[in-house]
Amino acid sequence: MAETKGLFISFEGIDGSGKSTQARRLADWLLDQGRDPVLTREPGGAPGAEEIRRLLVEGEPERWSPETEILLFTAARRDHLERTIRPALEAGRDVVTDRFADSTRVYQGATRGDLRGLVDQIHDSAIDVEPDLTLILDMDPAIALQRGLARQSGEDRFEEFGLPFQQKLRSGFLDLASDQPDRCVVIDANTDADAIASAIRDLVAGKLG
Repeated sequence: MAETKGLFISFEGIDGSGKSTQARRLADWLLDQGRDPVLTREPGGAPGAEEIRRLLVEGEPERWSPETEILLFTAARRDHLERTIRPALEAGRDVVTDRFADSTRVYQGATRGDLRGLVDQIHDSAIDVEPDLTLILDMDPAIALQRGLARQSGEDRFEEFGLPFQQKLRSGFLDLASDQPDRCVVIDANTDADAIASAIRDLVAGKLG
């Protein structure tokens, strides 16, 4: 009997675009299809990575330089890959993650300096894995920022860079989708949450065959 290969699906987009909600809804739907998904997130998703998360998402906006952030995110991602993602995929389970390497490509590589080359170099050496499907939730940056700050989660370091930063992020994600059309799909996240979830299910169902 052939082994069932798990799908690796990432959600990307600016803060407040609804990634976490839609990732959870997709994982619930996969479970209803008789699959055994792992729902996870970045930075985080493994014990060591969760410790690094607190260093990255809390505190003053200028706490770290972009170069330091790249190294911290990559360290967290490596732990996530070793302890959560790779074991799940090897066991035939789907992995749905709220953010992966594309966030570092955009947040640190394209908006906080011209560091994309450094991001790619470190990624190729330390991670060298890409999702099967990346869903980029695209939303009006002003609305997304308002949502993100309204959460008052204490993890709003990047939201505190303000609206111009969020606008640059949106452009960065759309450019990424244009550069990687075989893997990345842009989803209009300005619409109803149920309609967004339905569109995502249709895309993933196509991947499942």
